[in-house]
Amino acid sequence: MVELSAILILLALILLLALTFLRRKSPPTFRAIPALTRLSRVIGLSVEDGTRLHVSLGRGGLLSGRGGASLAGLSMLRYLTERTSVSDSPPVATAGDPALAVLTQDTLRAGYQAANAEDLYQPTTGRLSGPTPFSYAAGAMPVLRDENVSANVLMGDFGPEVALLVDAAERARVPTLGGSDDLPAQAILFAAAQEPLIGEELFSAGAYLGAGPAHAASLTVQDILRWALVLVLLGGSVMKLLGMI
Repeated sequence: MVELSAILILLALILLLALTFLRRKSPPTFRAIPALTRLSRVIGLSVEDGTRLHVSLGRGGLLSGRGGASLAGLSMLRYLTERTSVSDSPPVATAGDPALAVLTQDTLRAGYQAANAEDLYQPTTGRLSGPTPFSYAAGAMPVLRDENVSANVLMGDFGPEVALLVDAAERARVPTLGGSDDLPAQAILFAAAQEPLIGEELFSAGAYLGAGPAHAASLTVQDILRWALVLVLLGGSVMKLLGMI
């Protein structure tokens, strides 16, 4: 089993490197995702109005199995920081894991550096709002009410506590764009958020926002592996019906 996993990881890595090289030569074409289309408009409006974005990255530890969602959230934070660096009100990021909170500060700084506006960086905009799920949500809720927020972006590993963040945004009349790798959180966001990201759309945000050819190539790798799994399942079913296994 371990050998099979290693082979799959190696295959995915080879495909990713090869497709990243090809993506540098030809621009990708993606289907439209309404949530990410609206996000582009929200960024422009926040800069014009002098309001700020709240980006919440959840509570997933980077060394846990949920670290991928946190990395996707950091990629989104970098993009938003760079695009809103000229705003009077910089984005504020909250996290529910100490290491992730430190990385939010580093990502915010990197976004300002990329926009040649490092002197505008404020370390206090990257915060650990709480070390437990519900204390994290409770610490992030006042940001939506008190800090002139115009959009609430939830990208990362959340649980049922995400309902508190969506409710706080609704009370403050702030639209929410959200995505999570947790099924209960996905159900809550689908029902309550104005623009939910469903399933792997969370991990495709970087490709849609132009984070780099590697992000675009990763979507193609996902599709290849998905179809390979479908073919294996169908092949196994046919062989079972024929009595070959």
